[in-house]
Amino acid sequence: MIDFSKAIEELNSYKGSEKKKTLIYNDTRYLVKFPDPIREKNKNISYINNAFSEYVGSNIFKIIGFETQNTILGTYIYNGNEKIVCGCEDFTNGNHVLYEFENIALSANPDKKIETELSDIMEVIEEMQNMSRIILDDNIKEKFWEMFIIDSLIGNTDRHNGNWGLLVNSKSNRATFSPIYDCGSCLNPMLGDEQIKELSETELKNLAINCYSCVKENGKKINYITYIRSLNNEECNKAILRIYPKINMEKIDSFIDNIDCMIQERKEFYKKIIKLRYDIIKQVYNKLNKF
Repeated sequence: MIDFSKAIEELNSYKGSEKKKTLIYNDTRYLVKFPDPIREKNKNISYINNAFSEYVGSNIFKIIGFETQNTILGTYIYNGNEKIVCGCEDFTNGNHVLYEFENIALSANPDKKIETELSDIMEVIEEMQNMSRIILDDNIKEKFWEMFIIDSLIGNTDRHNGNWGLLVNSKSNRATFSPIYDCGSCLNPMLGDEQIKELSETELKNLAINCYSCVKENGKKINYITYIRSLNNEECNKAILRIYPKINMEKIDSFIDNIDCMIQERKEFYKKIIKLRYDIIKQVYNKLNKF
C-alpha cells in the first residue's frame, strides 16, 4: 500500500463530511479519506470503515464497466498512529471541470429548491438534455438509472445531489456523465469488525434488503430492493436489462479476496451482502426478460 505520510499536502478544497486531506503523491493529486471518528454526540456511531467502503464500492463500479474515479488504499501515520486511508485520484484538470448535480439544479428552476425528490431530479435531467451551453455525449437519464442499480447492489445510502454530475470539457463544451465518485457510504461502514463477526444470517439478509437510497419518492426515501422489485419504473427496468449482464460476481469476489489489509470476516460480509442483492437483481432481470 502507498504510504501517504510522505506525500505533499495542499490546503483542502474538497467538500463533504468525512475527514480528508488533499495530498500530492507522484505528481498526482488525491483526496485522501480518513477513518471517521464518532459523528453523533453520545452515540457510538462511527464511519471507521469508510476507506474500505470507498475503495470496494468504487472498484465494483469499475469492474462492471463504469467510468470511475481511481481509488487506492494506503496508510497515513498521524500522531504516531497508522491509519488505513483511501486515496481518491482527482479526475478534473484545467480542461475538464466537474459540475455537480446540485449546482446544475440551482440554476434549473429559480423558483424551486431541488433536493433528492425523484420527480425533481428527472425534471432537472430533462432540462440538462436541452442546455444550449453544452453538448451532451451521454444519455444522462440512462446513466443515472444505471448508477442507481449499482448503488443498490453495494448499498450506497448517500448518493445525494452533491456526489454525481457532469464532467465538462471547458474548451469544447462537450459533457459526459462524470466518473463515479464518493462511494464511502456503501457496504455499511458503521459496522465494526466485531459487529460483523456476530451477525446472524437473518440479520445479514435484513441489512441487504432494508437499505435506502438518498433519492425520495413522495417525500420518502426509496428502499432499493422494494423499488427494483416493483417494476413500476420503466427507466429503472431498462437499466436492469442493460446492467445486470455486466455484473461479474466472480471478478467482484476475487477483487475483495485480494485486499490484503482487510480481515477475512469483513471480506465474507461484503461478498455475502452483495450476493444477496445480486440474486434479487437477477430475479428481476429474468422476470423482465419474460415480458
